[in-house]
Amino acid sequence: MPEAGRIGFIAVAGLPTIDGMPLLDVFLSSLVIGLSIAAPVGPIGILVIQRSLGHGPRAGLATGLGAATADAVYGAIGACGVHWLVQALVAVRVPLVWAGAAFLLWMAWQIARAPAAGHGTGASGGPARSGWRHFVHTFALTLSNPATILSFIAVFGAMAGRSAATVAATAPVAMVAGVFVGSALWWLFLSTAVGLLRDRFDARWHLRINRISAAVLAAFALWQIAAVS
Repeated sequence: MPEAGRIGFIAVAGLPTIDGMPLLDVFLSSLVIGLSIAAPVGPIGILVIQRSLGHGPRAGLATGLGAATADAVYGAIGACGVHWLVQALVAVRVPLVWAGAAFLLWMAWQIARAPAAGHGTGASGGPARSGWRHFVHTFALTLSNPATILSFIAVFGAMAGRSAATVAATAPVAMVAGVFVGSALWWLFLSTAVGLLRDRFDARWHLRINRISAAVLAAFALWQIAAVS
């Protein structure tokens, strides 16, 4: 008889488990982790809101997906237990934070100087090119904070550390996929919700939102610098 995985009080025959925990539960638990990391208001959230209002929900979603992908990268490192890479990232944490803060200040300056975007238009280069640029910017910005990986290690260590040998290879996949999907779902919700409000703001309000967003991003950058100084 195949081993039964258990979801709540329901046993599912043949479902692989991690110390009695089905892979589906591992995925769903990791999805919640991804949501909890993405949901708090921070620089990425401000960027998603600003770009969803200024350039539409697709630009906002591309911005969020860059962060979700970076979260998945750090999640993979934490889930796979690549200790030498973790130590290397922690060792260069301060220079990375400085680089990320400088990049954030540059983005704040660009947003503060940007004119209000017209409805249905994006940045120069077309929607596809600007969407890719938004993705790359937030991917790099999120990777510049290697302290994020420590939270993944703490959570995934409790789950993966008890993995049975038969599922040890697939457990990290479920964890990383869950983190990415959870983070992406939040950014999809936020960019869509904010995008629906886009037509309610005229050009003057878009300029004000740009200025406010730039000020908040600059404040986050200065806070990051102060935290490592």
